[in-house]
Amino acid sequence: MEQVALAAATTPDITLWSLFMQAGLVVKLVMLGLLAASVWTWAIVIDKYLSYARARRQFDHFEQVFWSGQSLEELYRTLSERTNTGLGAIFVAAMREWKKSFERGARSPIGLQMRIDRAMDVTLARESEHLIARLGSLATIGSAGPFIGLFGTVVGIMTSFQAIAGSKSTNLAVVAPGIAEALLATAIGLVAAIPAVIAYNKFSADAGKLSARMEGFADEFSAILSRQIDEKLQPRQAAQ
Repeated sequence: MEQVALAAATTPDITLWSLFMQAGLVVKLVMLGLLAASVWTWAIVIDKYLSYARARRQFDHFEQVFWSGQSLEELYRTLSERTNTGLGAIFVAAMREWKKSFERGARSPIGLQMRIDRAMDVTLARESEHLIARLGSLATIGSAGPFIGLFGTVVGIMTSFQAIAGSKSTNLAVVAPGIAEALLATAIGLVAAIPAVIAYNKFSADAGKLSARMEGFADEFSAILSRQIDEKLQPRQAAQ
């Protein structure tokens, strides 16, 4: 019984918490940084999942209203009274430039078309940038996480070897805890990096699809306004 009790007392505690507490300062900082990166990754994942789902619903609703036959002027009055994103923001930017140009007596169809297209391009770039916001953080965590964890592992193994040299013992019970502490840093790095890489690829594809929908709408709306410009300006030019 005394031998069993002695063996239990000398058996190293290799639970995750004990490994963290036994690690050196540098390895602890690495682990804490990677854990914070993992939390940040999941915060971005949840935010992007919800925002992209909301954007798809808004796109579907706007396209349904836009192609329902409602007049452009009425739709513009409705949307101009609130903050718009996505397709609504592109539509409002184009209509605002349309109205300003006609209020100032626009005469050149080409110039008016160029101004409208430029207004939509600027809004499209701003909305696309909003879609990919914080995706760079996912890419950074996904690429740097394993290397940061490996750095912690290298430091931990160096510390373990120094302890082995000091104790002059290569007993597995002496070596295992230090090696386990070191490898824990790599494991945490992978835990942070793998979801970040998967999420980055998924959300980059989703952002590309949403941007393509905005670009398609901008092209279609530009063609619609081009026809209306011809209908409004050609009779005026013929009269002159």
